[in-house]
Amino acid sequence: MRTITAKGNELHLTGRMLEIGDEAPDFTVVGEDMQEIRLRDFGNKIKLLTTFPSLDTSTCQMQVKTFNQKAGGFDPDVVVVGISRDLPFAQKRFCEMNNITGVIAASDYRYASFGLNYGLLVRETRLLARAIVIADKNNVVRYRQIVPELSREPDYDDAMRELQKVVKDPAGEIKRPLPVKCTPCEAGTPPLPGDEIMARFDLIIGWELAEDQRKLRKEYRFRDFADAKLFVDLLSLAAEEQGHHPVITWIYNKIKITLTTHASQGLTENDFIMAGLIDGLINSWN
Repeated sequence: MRTITAKGNELHLTGRMLEIGDEAPDFTVVGEDMQEIRLRDFGNKIKLLTTFPSLDTSTCQMQVKTFNQKAGGFDPDVVVVGISRDLPFAQKRFCEMNNITGVIAASDYRYASFGLNYGLLVRETRLLARAIVIADKNNVVRYRQIVPELSREPDYDDAMRELQKVVKDPAGEIKRPLPVKCTPCEAGTPPLPGDEIMARFDLIIGWELAEDQRKLRKEYRFRDFADAKLFVDLLSLAAEEQGHHPVITWIYNKIKITLTTHASQGLTENDFIMAGLIDGLINSWN
């Protein structure tokens, strides 16, 4: 699903769209104590990740309260994380006022890391869609529910049925591992050899090799200047979260992206990861 509605008005989701059986991407969110939280921090727990736009709305409040009530009956190997782009201070205040102890509140305000990595960032509002994702002990995505109308609550019963299946079979097999994170490169790190470049190049669409296979380039066209700016804003969040920054040439509604790894003076795996992420962002415009 790439679109949802809010009181009937169409909204677009952006970021990587996951499938059942995918390896759950790592993410970086911020806890109530302002410390960063990542997927790997939960070890081999079963992760129920539930997202919502804002705790300032009654529907989002009810979503967190419902999972908090249900969490008391969950298997001890299950952890519940509630994620929004509310500030951590607001999340902490809400949890304290409502005695929320079964849900770990986390904010995606700093990097939009969860929204982009899980395809749940709403393009128009920069808030998160209402959704439930269940990842098992092996970090395999076993369940994914995106609520089609933002004003409605999730289907809790359906999610609970699937959670019980995961509890009974907690270690699934990854069907599609994803190279989801760029790795830091130091000076002297060699670029990819030509045959490996071509193998990866065949997997991306619409890009061109430039300057003796040292760079990747692609041009995108948008409706107008404001639409192009929105794309650049989202791209900057993704690039900062990955620690890999493209060269951006911007002329009115045209954006040209150039990717290369300066430390290697050529192309590395990071450039192809970023190319895939950028194409994932642009898919929400189509």
